[in-house]
Amino acid sequence: MKNYGALVYIFFAGTILFGGCSGEDSPADYPIRPVDFTSVKLTDNFWAPRIKKNASVTIPIAFSYCESTGRIKNFEIAGGLDTGRFQTIYPFDDSDVFKIIEGASYSLQTFPDPGLEAYLDTLIYKIGIAQEEDGYLYTNRTIAEMHGGKGLHPWASTNRWELDSILSHELYNLGHLYEAAVAHFQATGKRSLLDIAIKSADLVDNDFGPDRVKVYPGHQVIEMGLVRLYRVTGEKKYLDLARFFLDIRDNGDTYNQAHMKVIDQKEAVGHSVRATYMYSGMADIAAIEKDEAYLEAISEIWEDIVYRKIYVTGGIGATGGNEGFAEPYFLPNMSAYCETCASIGDIFTNHRLFLLHGESKYIDILEKTLYNSMLSGVSLSGDRFFYPNPLESNGQHNRQAWFGCACCPSNVARFVPAIPGYVYAVTGDDVYVNLFASNNAEFMMGDRKIRIAQRTDFPWDGNVEISIFPESPGKFSVRVRIPGWAVNEAIPGGLYKFACQNDERYLIKLNGDTITPLVENGYAVIDRKWDKGDQIAISFPMPVRKVKADERIRDDTDKVAIQRGPVIFCAEWPDNNTGNILNLVLDESAQFSTGFEPSLLDGTRVIKTSGWQTRRKLDGSVEMLPREDITLIPYALWNNRGPGQMRVWLPVVKDRTRPLPAPTIAFRSRVTASRMTNLLSSVNDQDLPEHSNDRSVSYYHWWPAKNQWEWIQYDFAGTETISSSKIYWFDDGPDGGCRIPDAWELLYLSDNIWKPVRARSTYTITKDSWDSLKFTPVRVQSVKLKVKLNRDFSAGVYEWIVE
Repeated sequence: MKNYGALVYIFFAGTILFGGCSGEDSPADYPIRPVDFTSVKLTDNFWAPRIKKNASVTIPIAFSYCESTGRIKNFEIAGGLDTGRFQTIYPFDDSDVFKIIEGASYSLQTFPDPGLEAYLDTLIYKIGIAQEEDGYLYTNRTIAEMHGGKGLHPWASTNRWELDSILSHELYNLGHLYEAAVAHFQATGKRSLLDIAIKSADLVDNDFGPDRVKVYPGHQVIEMGLVRLYRVTGEKKYLDLARFFLDIRDNGDTYNQAHMKVIDQKEAVGHSVRATYMYSGMADIAAIEKDEAYLEAISEIWEDIVYRKIYVTGGIGATGGNEGFAEPYFLPNMSAYCETCASIGDIFTNHRLFLLHGESKYIDILEKTLYNSMLSGVSLSGDRFFYPNPLESNGQHNRQAWFGCACCPSNVARFVPAIPGYVYAVTGDDVYVNLFASNNAEFMMGDRKIRIAQRTDFPWDGNVEISIFPESPGKFSVRVRIPGWAVNEAIPGGLYKFACQNDERYLIKLNGDTITPLVENGYAVIDRKWDKGDQIAISFPMPVRKVKADERIRDDTDKVAIQRGPVIFCAEWPDNNTGNILNLVLDESAQFSTGFEPSLLDGTRVIKTSGWQTRRKLDGSVEMLPREDITLIPYALWNNRGPGQMRVWLPVVKDRTRPLPAPTIAFRSRVTASRMTNLLSSVNDQDLPEHSNDRSVSYYHWWPAKNQWEWIQYDFAGTETISSSKIYWFDDGPDGGCRIPDAWELLYLSDNIWKPVRARSTYTITKDSWDSLKFTPVRVQSVKLKVKLNRDFSAGVYEWIVE
């Protein structure tokens, strides 16, 4: 057996560890090396408690759900420890187990836990016996073959690998296996999972190649996993295989970035998680093999994302149908997808691009994503998760304990422990300070040992003290990132801009004396002979800033977002008036005040200002209600107090609000339905769509029901005379599960009997427009809309009006 302990380039959830090299020359890799998270001990009040909660809550509950949902039992059945059929929904469910093992391995290095380590040993044993003799590992197929092929998932072919370019996820599972194996080996020194991974990778290398199987991965990640195996084993065949999987992408689907060769791609398209994993793998190849074509492609793609397709929160992926990118500047807020996994993947990509170029703009995006769209993905309690992270809600969004497709919780579990690995980076002569958080760090910079102590209350306060303790006095550079938000840049490229310039400059002191160092690539470069205890003090101004979007982002026109430091704020229902947020108008001339509230949301800074509510009148006009206070909280903390209205982009004119409804017959009614959900309030909220698949407007639906009659009922506040009604249907074709219905009818309650109205016009069923019905007037207290669902599809309703 080879001894792999001397080889060094290891990724920890997107962060590279450069360890000792036993005196050998280091292989080519990134010119800048991150300081491993195990060398950085966070002591702050923001990230350190979250990392601890990930260890004490998130990882244990994630393993618990893997047990209760049958994910772990799949390995037991495949290995002969149990009997039965495939237990779970998707063929990629194996990957959740691997990702949580990866996270647990990182966590063990910060919080040693013999019980957890023993649990991993048992779990790895089960994985090992589930692996087939030749190294193949895919529990769905192994279990199906035990039953004569019955139970093979429809996404998988009867032949290995054949449908991986589509949806079988065989290689995707293995990519996460390889990442977990390296993490576990580095954390424990045990080879158990690493040997399983190597046996698997050797099979993949044997089966795939220019003269063998030429199937590209349908969901990228194995490329990163193979690079990690290359770094830990030194076996170049794994690196070559990673490149092979990238280079054979061509003439395939845009959805998984296989529509053209990777070096010819210039725009971010398709599924955003697949995309960021691919871009990260390309960056690894570009770094190791000095491939300019790869580097040029991912640099242009980065500009496409940051200049045209990223949300102000750092989230990416505008649409749910493809869980990914849309056309430039299409960034709707309520229907924003912004998958948690995509935020994590984008952090991986931006970190790698920084390691290649040493430019602060990549860390600016990383920081924005980290504090906002990524962090929104997990609750303060550490046990509830968002899959999408929208920027606006009417109460239809709520974090969940788990998902059938559980990629996001398991990704959070593996990412959070590695956050300290993004704070510092080094070359032979430079220390980069990328993120600001109280910590104690000790690491090697070339041949010298450096200790750094950072003290700050970031992100609530912009004062940072950095104390440098070289083992012996020596000359080198400390490069401190100057965030874009500290120099009037809301985001690189100008997709978002601050409404006003801030004239207050950041201040840097060295041992008490103010200095004005050279700023290079966004870093203040302090190049000198350093002695033990030398101190850098930075003061970043943190005024409340109004952000405006590029005018081509239609959903953000006549609105502003509020930012302080790297943190984006939002208005949420518990803090404002009667819980109404979507009807608020922000007074652009009002002043802002800030304060820290230790008892709110585990301690957070809030922003206070003022504005007005709007309300629609019966004549259709909109009135402004009396001025009132508005309270804003960090966006990442919303939905920790239950579902309700929330908004990031606040209107500054009443025409861009969603006014409180006028007191119409429908609005004053009690609404019930055959399927009671919190979406039912949508049918009489007077928030009207532009078309039948307008995801910026709330709707009610009966999905997954189909081929049956359903209903909605209005019970009026009193007796009313009505003679007309109109309905706007929800239809998310061709990709979704709802279509306009086959039929509908209107009934009224008379003497406890439901009777059909006498129609004076024809019942119509129309997509992207209103269906109206006139009927003989009736004086009633209750009316019912009956809907016949299509044989193959469900249906939904945006608005139901009765007059």
